[in-house]
Amino acid sequence: MIIIAGYLEVDPPDRDEYVHAFTDFIKTARQATGCLDFSISVDTADPARMNMFELWNTQEDLDAFRAQAEPPDTDVEFIGGWVQEYLIEYSRDPFSTDNTTPEATP
Repeated sequence: MIIIAGYLEVDPPDRDEYVHAFTDFIKTARQATGCLDFSISVDTADPARMNMFELWNTQEDLDAFRAQAEPPDTDVEFIGGWVQEYLIEYSRDPFSTDNTTPEATP
């Protein structure tokens, strides 16, 4: 699995415009093969910050989506941020009382 997560910062008056511009893009991403989750959301504690999260089944799924993706063209300028890609070897239910070693993610 692949996780892309982090945050972007913009001038506070531009934040909501940027997030809303991605509504249709997010809906399309969530229907793409291998997309398990995709979100761009406002940060309720920081008026300049947007949180980003993507969860993909495989690198191939992510690459295929990016090859055809058409993100909206906004004129919003980033003033900061930090976004990273994480390769996930396994996952498990964090609320489970079963402490056995998790199995590999399919």
